[in-house]
Amino acid sequence: MADSTKIELIAPHRCRARVLYGDTDAGGVVYYGNYLRYFERGRTELMRERGISYRELEDRGLIMPVVEAYSRYKASARYDDLIEIATSFIWVKRLSCRFNYEIRQTADQGLLIKGFTLHAVVNHQGKLTKLPDDIFIALQEIIDNPPVINLTKKHDRL
Repeated sequence: MADSTKIELIAPHRCRARVLYGDTDAGGVVYYGNYLRYFERGRTELMRERGISYRELEDRGLIMPVVEAYSRYKASARYDDLIEIATSFIWVKRLSCRFNYEIRQTADQGLLIKGFTLHAVVNHQGKLTKLPDDIFIALQEIIDNPPVINLTKKHDRL
């Protein structure tokens, strides 16, 4: 049986975020649950960059809620840290899909967290629904044709 907690990144999309004060707890570190929001940002930006927006899915009557999430915390981010969110789209089926993530400190590339989210495809009534052919094919294209990584490309600066 395959280890479902194995986190592998394949040609990941990368984006940066600045830790907001509201994302931290009383100890001044990012509250553990807020890393899931960073995961969401990573997958939203990956899909947007590849031409698929969550808004488009919703306009077509589809929602992709998280049905399983795994996180392995390695270190803490603090208020005002600049972090990099790396996201890979791992697989897509007609009724579900999976994204893997790593979040690192931008300054030293120290690993903060790695994890994954598993998503179901449902309609607005919450009923499991198959992805339409065009969306399924577009999502499969993300996996089959990962972007060429330009190591000289400057990331958005915050």
